[in-house]
Amino acid sequence: MRIISRRTLREFVARRAGHKDQAALKAALDAWFDEGRRARWAGTADVKRLYASASIVSADRIVFNIKGNDYRLVVAVDFEKGIVWIKWIGTHADYDRIDVRQVEYG
Repeated sequence: MRIISRRTLREFVARRAGHKDQAALKAALDAWFDEGRRARWAGTADVKRLYASASIVSADRIVFNIKGNDYRLVVAVDFEKGIVWIKWIGTHADYDRIDVRQVEYG
């Protein structure tokens, strides 16, 4: 899959500078990115096979648990084109305050 954009993940990790879990967060996001980049998901069932804890919100919106569910990563996926757009990343507590169907990065 083509993931847009890795910079979003890097910037989020950089903003967590000084937090004791920054290195673990970076490792978890790097692992997710590498797995996602190599993936050839044809649909949500393929995502669930690799990430059983992922939440399928709609036909194209998926929420991934990152670093033991401390963080949430919201993406939009176009399976036909093989593109994943990062829509939002934040703590689990911050996730509870957003509308996952509407949230956009930025």
